[in-house]
Amino acid sequence: MKKGTFMALVCLGLMALTTVGQTSGKKGTWKLVWQEEFDNKAGFDTTSWSKIPRGTADWNNYMSDFDSCYAMRDGNMVLRGIVNYTQKNDTAPYLTGGIYTKGKKLFTGGRVEIKAKLQGARGAWPAIWMLPENAKWPDGGEIDIMERLNSDTIAYQTVHSYYTYKLGFEDTPPHGGINKINPDEYNIYSVDIYPDSLVFAINHDYTFTYPRISTDKEGQYPFYQPYYLLIDMQLGGSWVGGVNPKDLPVEMLVDWVRYYEKE
Repeated sequence: MKKGTFMALVCLGLMALTTVGQTSGKKGTWKLVWQEEFDNKAGFDTTSWSKIPRGTADWNNYMSDFDSCYAMRDGNMVLRGIVNYTQKNDTAPYLTGGIYTKGKKLFTGGRVEIKAKLQGARGAWPAIWMLPENAKWPDGGEIDIMERLNSDTIAYQTVHSYYTYKLGFEDTPPHGGINKINPDEYNIYSVDIYPDSLVFAINHDYTFTYPRISTDKEGQYPFYQPYYLLIDMQLGGSWVGGVNPKDLPVEMLVDWVRYYEKE
């Protein structure tokens, strides 16, 4: 996942907070059409969720199906980042847990909202994000509802596409913003997906809007199509930096996921 610089996103976040009026005009009320409460102590619902397999990118190179990376506790889906002390046949120094709805539950438009608590650690990089079911990256886009680095008191909300990544148009319009979080508490992360715009918020506090614009450039707004949801803990990488094993294990607690559509 390509990232902008910290200072650029700080500026974008401050700009976004001055343009709340952009979200007005979206009429109608939201109707809850699907929710996941993670109340089953025996495990997550496999009709909606699967464990994310390991890959070669920074965000998934430590993904594991090892049971110690997952737990159901007090109505939370718990995803962990741990030091690999026990899996001798696995050469990865760390192991992380992640789940996604790929091939099982898709979202086209509407509001996607997640309540989660993120433990801080050096090198911790939890994320809540969305990818298209039927398009390759970056052509089909990527919607980052939440990314947090280390023990930051802010979270990043970003979009990526052919337009922003391949063509490099990251500022016309701005493709990301930041918002404050309560670092030791649960926070609610959301995106409203419309045919003409994405509207991001944290704890119902507006972050920024990414609009569809009139342009002859390719792939500017691919986001109104079936997407699946990913929720994962990751450790280390070129953006977040190195890991301090003394800070591990680290946990990401997901209380619920809710999906709304306009009435």
